[in-house]
Amino acid sequence: MESACNIFYGIYNHGGRSAIVDDLVKRLDFHALSITLLATVASHNMWDYNRLAREWDTHRTQALRTDYNESLAATIELSLASPTFHNLGPDARDLLGVIAFFPQGVDENNLDWLFPAISDRANSFDKLCTLSLAYRNNGFITMLAPLRDYFYPKAPLSSPLLRTTKGHYFRRLSIFLDPGRPGFNEAQWIRSEDVNVEHLLDVFTSIDPSSADVWDVCVKFMAHLHWHKPRLVVLGPKIEGLPDDHPSKPDCLFELSRLLGSTGNPWEEKRLLTHVLKLWRERGDNLQVAETLRFISEANKTLNLLKEGIAQVKEALGIYEQLDSKSGQTRSLRQLAFLLYDDRQLDAAEGAASQLILINFSVDDEQFTLCDCYHLLGRICRSRNETERAINHYGKALEIASSFNWKNSLFLIHYDLVELFLYEDRFDDAQAAVQRVKSHAFNDSYNLGAAMELQALVWYGQCMFDEAKSEALRAADIFERFGTAMDVEGCRALLRGIEETEEMVTSGG
Repeated sequence: MESACNIFYGIYNHGGRSAIVDDLVKRLDFHALSITLLATVASHNMWDYNRLAREWDTHRTQALRTDYNESLAATIELSLASPTFHNLGPDARDLLGVIAFFPQGVDENNLDWLFPAISDRANSFDKLCTLSLAYRNNGFITMLAPLRDYFYPKAPLSSPLLRTTKGHYFRRLSIFLDPGRPGFNEAQWIRSEDVNVEHLLDVFTSIDPSSADVWDVCVKFMAHLHWHKPRLVVLGPKIEGLPDDHPSKPDCLFELSRLLGSTGNPWEEKRLLTHVLKLWRERGDNLQVAETLRFISEANKTLNLLKEGIAQVKEALGIYEQLDSKSGQTRSLRQLAFLLYDDRQLDAAEGAASQLILINFSVDDEQFTLCDCYHLLGRICRSRNETERAINHYGKALEIASSFNWKNSLFLIHYDLVELFLYEDRFDDAQAAVQRVKSHAFNDSYNLGAAMELQALVWYGQCMFDEAKSEALRAADIFERFGTAMDVEGCRALLRGIEETEEMVTSGG
C-alpha cells in the first residue's frame, strides 16, 4: 500500500507529503488497489487534484454495488469513465469481461485468432495494462482477483465478445486429432490453455446441459488432453451425470475413459467403457460396439485379464467381418495376436499374426501393423528356441521400420535381437546389435538407460567386468532420475551378479 500511496505523492507533491493527498487516501479506505487505479487514471489523463477529487466523488455516489468494496467500485468506474479508457473504443469493457472470465486470462500469443474483429487489439491490451486494469503474467494478460470479481460476466451469454471468443475456441478444438495427420503438433496449444478451455466448457455445459454442440466440443477437448496433456477433468461428474439417452454421452464417456487410462487408472477406464458398450448396444450401433470392445480388451490387457480381453477382441473381430471393415479387422487381429502371445498361446498367436500378414497392406499406418506382426512372430519363434526363424522375422520387421525410420520400433527390434544373441552366447553378434540399440535411443533418455543396461549384460557375458559395472551404474542413475524403482533394482541386481562373478573368477572358484 505504501508504494501505491507514493504514486499519489509523486504526482501531486513531487515526493513530499500533502494534506490533501492524505485526505484522499483516507477516503479510499487505504485500499491499495483503489489507490493504484486512481493514481494511474489521474496520471494518464493529466488531472489536477481538484479534478481528480471531483471525478472520484461523482463516481462514488454512483457506485450502487452494495456487495462490493465501495471505494474500489467507485475507482474502477472512474477509470472506465476516463478519456484514456474511452479512446479504446466500444469493445474495451467487453474485453475486460473476457479477461476476467478466463482463469488464466488471455494468452498474448493468441490475440489474433481470439479477437480478429478488434483492429487495434494489441494496443487495447497494452492500454488496459497501463491503466492497471490488467497485467501481464507468464505470457497471459490477466487481472487481480478483486478486478476479476468486478468484471466477471454474471450472464456469460449476454457478452457478445465472450460468445465470439467461445466460438473461436470451439472451432480450434474441432479438428480430428491423429499423430499421423496434419495439425496434430499444432494442437499442443492446449497444454498452456487447458485451464481456460475447461472453465469455458464447465460454464457453458452448466448453462445448457442438453446442448449436443457443447458436449461434442467436450469430446474434442478431452481428446486434445489425451494426446498432449493427460490429466483428470472437473467435467467428469457432469459427463457421468448426463442421461443415458443424451446424444453425446457415449462419446463423452469414451474420451473420459481414455483420459483415465492415460493417467494410470485402468479399472476406472474399464468401468466407463463397459457403460459405453451398454449404450452403443442399446442404440444398435454395431461399429461403435466393436470399437468399444477393442478398447475394453486393451484395458483388460493392462489389467492382465488376458482371457477376458481375448474374448472381447474376438467378438469385435466378428463384428468387423460382418461389416466388411478391413481396418477394423486389421486392428483386431493385431490386438488378438499380442493378447494370445501374452497368454502364452503361441500357436494361436502365430496364427493370428500370419492371418494378418496375408491382408493386402497398402498405406503407411498398415505398414506399421505389418512391422509389428513380423516383430511379434520373431518373439514367438524365439520363445520356441527357433533362432533362425526368429532372426528372419526380426529382419523383415527391421526392413519395414528402416524404410520409415521408426526409431522406437528399430530400438525395440534390435533390443530383442541382443537378448536372443545373449541367450545363444553369441557375444560378438550381441555387441554389434547393442550398438544399433544405442543409436536408436539417442534422443530418448529412458531408452538410453535400457540400452546401457543391455550393454552391461553384453560386457558381463564377455567377462569385461569393470566396463559392465560402470555401464550398469550409469543405467541405474538414469532410471533413478525417472523414478522407475523396478528398473533401478534390476540394475543393482545386475551389479551384484557382476561383482560375485568377478570375485569367483579372481579367486579361481
